[in-house]
Amino acid sequence: MAGEEPEHLTQAARCQAQVDPLAALRAPGDPPWDVYLTGTVFLDIVFTGLDSAPVRGTESWARGMGSSPGGVANMATALARLGLRTSLAAAFGDDHYGEYCWDALARGEGIDLAPSRSVPGWHSPVTVSMAYEGERTMVSHGHEPPPEEPAPDFPPRARAAVASLAPGKRSPWIAEAARAGTRIFADVGWDETGAWDLAALPDLGHCEAFLPNAAEAMRYTGADCPRAAAHALTEHVPVAVVTLGSDGAYAVDRRTGESAEVPAIAVEALDPTGAGDVFVAGFVTGTLAGWPLADRLALAGLTAALSVQEFGGSLSAPGWSEIGAWWRRVQSVPGQDPEALRRYGFLEGLVPEELDRPWPLRRAVPTIGFGRSA
Repeated sequence: MAGEEPEHLTQAARCQAQVDPLAALRAPGDPPWDVYLTGTVFLDIVFTGLDSAPVRGTESWARGMGSSPGGVANMATALARLGLRTSLAAAFGDDHYGEYCWDALARGEGIDLAPSRSVPGWHSPVTVSMAYEGERTMVSHGHEPPPEEPAPDFPPRARAAVASLAPGKRSPWIAEAARAGTRIFADVGWDETGAWDLAALPDLGHCEAFLPNAAEAMRYTGADCPRAAAHALTEHVPVAVVTLGSDGAYAVDRRTGESAEVPAIAVEALDPTGAGDVFVAGFVTGTLAGWPLADRLALAGLTAALSVQEFGGSLSAPGWSEIGAWWRRVQSVPGQDPEALRRYGFLEGLVPEELDRPWPLRRAVPTIGFGRSA
């Protein structure tokens, strides 16, 4: 029933998402889900603690290792940990890897997998990621799922959906969701065709927000700087958000005339896997909560910064306990810039004191079968 807590939420998930950023907005008749998304779930195996990139013909030993659901699971987990009721349509293999990923998402994170399917005889895609010097190198393997898997023609009712656009490819569910009133947030990958033509992204016209990185934004618009590219993109989509790497992010809202820029938070990055997904999840959360553009950017950048300090994509996504612990910590640092603190002042009334616990809350487990650490 609308307005009630979905039955799929486990006790672990409820404890994890003790802050509901949309609590003041919920009403009878609301969609049952805050965010819907679809895509491919990978089993991610991440090696960390490498001193350098692997060298051909040699053996490298990593000081750390983790396993976790990856791919679209990174985004789904990040959204769920920020308190959004999240529904995912994905194909899962019927092997042990698929069972592990399904259990981690459904039972561990409280993500709705009703639109998802276990595909008999299809093995789970796998990505091995090696993190070193703040970068990563990945090797993936997988087979195409059956063509009817996993996205349904009629996605469930949701306040928002997150989509990954691809040049020359139309996803019918995006238009269907937009017609039903779902707000579409989209990112995009590198254009391997080299055309960089916005007209080749047919679903962009259904989107409320587009979130490329600086290189992608400048190539698509022909602008000579990321900020000019963001403004140019608003001719095609109401909100443009351009990530600037170590310089933070810049955003423009054509409807309100707002623009905002938030610097990146300096951290020691262990593994950047999934950081872009966590950024999008933070921006979606702030947008659905009705926050000012600068606050949305600040939350997005903060959650991404917290995520890269732990290995693994989905399991490094921060929840409100980690955000609260960070906020208490930075306020206690002697000589902290008052202006920098004011930038994140919106957290003060949002994160309850009792959520102040050491972070990270959990790490990716080293071997499938050991269970989740608390």
